[in-house]
Amino acid sequence: MASDESAVLFDQPGPKTRKTIRIVNWIAGIVFAIVVVLILMRLHNPPDGENQLSWELWKPALDAEAWTDFYLPGLWATIRASVLAVIGAVLFGLIFGIGRLLPNIVIRAVSGAIVEFARAVPVLLLMIFFWRWFAFAGMSSPAYWAVVLALVIYNGSVVAELVRSGVGNLPNGQREASLALGLTRTQSLMEIEVPQAIYAMLPAAVTQLVVVLKDTALGSIIMYTDLLQESRRLGSMYFNILQTLVVAAVIYFIACWLLSRLAEWLPERMQKHTAAPAEPEPVAPIAIMDPSNVNQIAVAREGVPLGGAQRLYHVHHRGSNASIRHWRQTRYVQGFDETHPESQVEFDKNGRPIKDTSKQDKLRFDKPKSDKSKGDKPKQ
Repeated sequence: MASDESAVLFDQPGPKTRKTIRIVNWIAGIVFAIVVVLILMRLHNPPDGENQLSWELWKPALDAEAWTDFYLPGLWATIRASVLAVIGAVLFGLIFGIGRLLPNIVIRAVSGAIVEFARAVPVLLLMIFFWRWFAFAGMSSPAYWAVVLALVIYNGSVVAELVRSGVGNLPNGQREASLALGLTRTQSLMEIEVPQAIYAMLPAAVTQLVVVLKDTALGSIIMYTDLLQESRRLGSMYFNILQTLVVAAVIYFIACWLLSRLAEWLPERMQKHTAAPAEPEPVAPIAIMDPSNVNQIAVAREGVPLGGAQRLYHVHHRGSNASIRHWRQTRYVQGFDETHPESQVEFDKNGRPIKDTSKQDKLRFDKPKSDKSKGDKPKQ
């Protein structure tokens, strides 16, 4: 699949271009390796401080106590806020995304104003505002609810735009056909257009999960005990903040990578459920020069036109299956051959054989005799 996509995006490089690409890749790899070595040397021997590569600093960041008391509880807090924020964002996006598409101008204007406001305000500013508000109101866990509500509002506006763009990308024939069937504009939107848009936006919505998961790290600023906050607490205890943040970064990377793979797998899975295989109609072989593809079809003789003389035709015709459908039946429907008994069966206009064939019909279709020994042509 990768080769097909690259062929669509650009032409295949020639030998000279491939050589240039290899040289550039080697140079970039060498530069990257040099940068990594310089960073490790700097960490090993900092100008002022302790060796950051020593096992004494990495051991507290990797032992079992660090995972059970800090990393796993922080990861659970991050996942809990992310899941609730995603559910709320989907509901928020569906409500206000559909509201921006309704025929009512008041609902459409209010929904549009809310969505545009939610997209314009920074997420961190919303978290701080809700955190202060919930704290003054005496709500339990104000940091948690502030993080969730801020993520719901911001990511819900993104989902609302996904719904609106999904409906806008549908063919106009969907709406026109529903209106022609007697549905109202709202019924067409709710029963036909929005379900298709939701199904089409699922891969993009899964990709948005990565954004939600990463944005929960902003909650550490308002003292929400997520993965980042727990890693900082662990680092402040053992004075190894660099090591604990590196471990937290690896955990974030693995979680986001899994969600990205889910976003790539979901379209393929959806396509398998929506695209049914089409079975072609079985036809005869189409290779014209293939000896097995040539049929010998006997051509029928016409009746006597208005009492005139019977016209003669060649007894056989050699043709190709590539130009004839239902060739097995055609051979007998069109065929007439005195030496072939099956070709002498008459058929009605529907192609069904007539079993009762009289001798008079047989005499009427008899072929006039000709003197083949002398090579004379049959008389008309």
